[in-house]
Amino acid sequence: MALVHGVRRQVFIVEQEISEDEEWDDLDATSEHLLALGADGAALGTARLIHGEQALAVTGGVEGRVLLGRLAVLKETRGTGLGAALVRAVEQAGRERGATAMELHAQVQALGFYERLGYVAEGPEYLDAGIPHRTMTRGL
Repeated sequence: MALVHGVRRQVFIVEQEISEDEEWDDLDATSEHLLALGADGAALGTARLIHGEQALAVTGGVEGRVLLGRLAVLKETRGTGLGAALVRAVEQAGRERGATAMELHAQVQALGFYERLGYVAEGPEYLDAGIPHRTMTRGL
């Protein structure tokens, strides 16, 4: 978890200036975390999968839906396909847990990235940690 938190700290707290209080939450303890490592063992990116009872609470009780969250890729690794690979890995982990759909809460500036991966925005734009977001979903 130290490596996961290191990537998230760099991307969300340092780069995007999100407060620590907003970045760290109780869902970390019950989520599955994926971590991408470089050939030298350095952490390059991470994402988390929220499933089970926690997913029901976060997605508003939608059966069969899991949540992809906290996707973070270090600046020097962006544009290499690592972010897409992490999304696909979280989707596969969701399928393995019986999910039929994935939900995520995308920063508006990242909508195009997720749309290219087959996600569709739904509902209005809203602020999360002071940053405009949209909910997006994709069938699995």
